[in-house]
Amino acid sequence: MLTMTAPTRPDLGRARPAIALAFLTQGLVFISLTTRLPRIQDRWDLGELALSGVLLMMVLLAGAGSLVAERLAPRLDSAVVLRAGLLGVAGSVAALVLAPTRPLFVLGLAAYGVGLGLVDATGNMQAVALEHRLGRVVLPSCHGAWTLGGVVGAVVTLVSSNVPWSAIALVALLPLAVAAAPFLPRDHGEAATATETDVPWRAIVMVGLALVVFYTVDTAAATWGPVYLDDVFSAPEELVALATLPYLLASGLVRLVGDGLTERVGAVRLLRVGAAVALVALATIVAAPSWPVAVAGFTLLGCGVAVVAPLSFSAAAALAGRDADPATRHARVDAVVARFNQFNYAGALLGAVMTGAVGAGSLRVGFAVPLVLVVALFWLARAFAPADELSAGA
Repeated sequence: MLTMTAPTRPDLGRARPAIALAFLTQGLVFISLTTRLPRIQDRWDLGELALSGVLLMMVLLAGAGSLVAERLAPRLDSAVVLRAGLLGVAGSVAALVLAPTRPLFVLGLAAYGVGLGLVDATGNMQAVALEHRLGRVVLPSCHGAWTLGGVVGAVVTLVSSNVPWSAIALVALLPLAVAAAPFLPRDHGEAATATETDVPWRAIVMVGLALVVFYTVDTAAATWGPVYLDDVFSAPEELVALATLPYLLASGLVRLVGDGLTERVGAVRLLRVGAAVALVALATIVAAPSWPVAVAGFTLLGCGVAVVAPLSFSAAAALAGRDADPATRHARVDAVVARFNQFNYAGALLGAVMTGAVGAGSLRVGFAVPLVLVVALFWLARAFAPADELSAGA
């Protein structure tokens, strides 16, 4: 029987920028859409509750897309499913932007949700596989590429606020092109032998709760930050993306140096320091007397929570692969990453939906949701010891 050989070092060298490019594309497309939420609200006459409803639909379908990735990746390879997800994102973004009616817009957003979940799950599968094959931490910098893409998306929104709405469909060209990148192939000589009972889910859930907290904070900032500046402070429409841009810049800078920071400081200590910074930042946002102060709070918030998500995936994958042979580890890790990604969407529900629902009267009250939840990171940080083992080369 013919089998593929494991990727060589040159293969890994090509795969790493390809995986980073997939993360960058996901971030650019997502932030390009969320920073235009005020414009989408006006275009389709959506209030906060209606907008929360369509965001809820998108998040639920993203969760479904992640579960589809869990089923397909062992059969088809995560690289193949990642390419399919990128093509789905390209088609759905073009559809929702060019939709002539509200039902078609909602349908396009639903398709985007599924593609979002496919790319989220398989992109992290690819990054975790690369991390394990290289034997060192790379997930923070991969997530940094997502943030860099988000920065580019926010900048594009700032400089193109007056372009025709249909021109935004050009964003779909990027995922279409990236789908052809040389992602990391699986060695199909490995047998997928993991079972549900093989995976230490109880320990992984503790790490997953930290991921829920992060995505509650992150989605609140990305989704409701521009609306917050617009509604609470009546900031100029062309500047509302400033709620997202400095947040992403700060987060991206910390993530890009996060590989080295984790190895020097340790995941547990790094998370606790970040939690303290995030707590101060969210208090600043809630109590801000003016929109520039709120922007400063969002910037500080990006510094505080930047490494929570990548270190969560590192810790979960380390737990899944502990004391296992390479074939079993690969099967376990792919299963865990796709299932673990559901914590992402639980946090997104809290951040996107609850922030808007609780803040229907005032988004100051809405941002109290992530403010309260971020305190849990001080306690949950202790579950990240496996990420410290990985950074130490264990």
